Formats: sequence, structure tokens, C-alpha cells
Amino acid sequence: MDVTQTPSTQSGSTPAAASNRPEISSDFETFLKMLTVQMQNQDPLNPVDSADYAVQLATFSGVEQQVQTNDLLRGLTEALSFGGMAQMATWVGREARAATFGNFDGDPITLAPNPLSQADKVLIAVYDDTGQEVDRFETAVSADLIEWDGVDSQGNTLPHGLYSFEEVSFIDDEAMTQDPVAVYSQIVEVRSEGGDTILILEGGAAVSSSQVSALRDPTASL
Repeated sequence: MDVTQTPSTQSGSTPAAASNRPEISSDFETFLKMLTVQMQNQDPLNPVDSADYAVQLATFSGVEQQVQTNDLLRGLTEALSFGGMAQMATWVGREARAATFGNFDGDPITLAPNPLSQADKVLIAVYDDTGQEVDRFETAVSADLIEWDGVDSQGNTLPHGLYSFEEVSFIDDEAMTQDPVAVYSQIVEVRSEGGDTILILEGGAAVSSSQVSALRDPTASL
């Protein structure tokens, strides 16, 4: 298996919210008509206290203000979401660094290890997309990037597919930390799901944009 270490390098219009003002205006007119009818048909010997009318007006006004506020917040949320998607769309074609699956298609996968600085030995375990460990190799105690060529310790080229990586830092032959290794993968699609922006990577792996720690141009890996 050949692993190469290299120094680490990092690198429309907004849709308008629908307005409910016509509905609110209509409701307010209906409320005034109902209030007028109530005043006309009240018992002249036991009229409704004027304070009660004031309370009804204040209550309706408060509801109206709350509806308008909710519409405004909804519009702002949609605008921000659309703007975020538009910005993320510029990421398509670039390579994102995240602790997720890397796609091996014959070309090396770039790993970005971050071992314990006090470690005296570091091993990287390789797992297939079912979670089964398929290889394990030793690497330098360094944060330099590693080009993993998909060849195991026996010299066999592993099948094309998705692989994840985990680094184990040792001190005096005792495993001290065990952490996922970030990989660089090309972004092929940006989606919005449940208020989160999801990046679809080469090979089909998906990762939240919040999990991306770096971006680079694909030519940086050549």
C-alpha cells in the first residue's frame, strides 16, 4: 500500500413571503360589523361596559399584530434560507473536508488526519460502507495530508466504493484517542432538508454543511 503525505493546505431574486394583509383587513371589517351589531342589540337596561369593548378591540389588535409579525418572520426565514442555498450552490464542484465517507474510484482519497500531538505512534483503520474494517496502516504523527491509494497492507487493490477512516493515537503502546479522519470529497449537489443545508458528495455520501471544516479547488489535489 502506498500512502503519500503532503503538507496540509486549506483553503437570483429572493422569493417574496406571501402577505395576509387582505385577509386581516377583511377579518377586521367583519369584527367591526359584529361589534356594531352587538352594540345595536344590547339590552338598553343593561348595556355592555365600554371597557369590555376596549378589551375586545385591544385583543383583536394584538392578534392582528402577531399575525403580521409571524408573516414577517416567515418571510425573513425563507429569504435567509434561499440566500444560504444560493451561496452554497457556489460550492458545487469544489472539494469539502469533512469526517465522512470518501469515494474510491481508482483515484487516491485525500485524508486529513489530526493525531494527538504527544503520540509516539498513529494507526489509521480503513472501513468499508458496511462498517467492516478492511485495512489498518501506520502513519507519521503529523497533520499533513495523506493520499490513500486504495491498496491494502497485502498489496491488494480494494473494490471501488465508499470508505471511512479512523485514527488511533498511541503513547507507549497504549491507545489514547480514537477519532474519525476527515477526507476531501467533491461536492456534486446542494440540498435543503429540514432547515439544514446538505451537501451530496461524489459517491453519494451526504454531510451537513456545518460539518465542513475546509474547502479547496479540485486542482489542489493534482
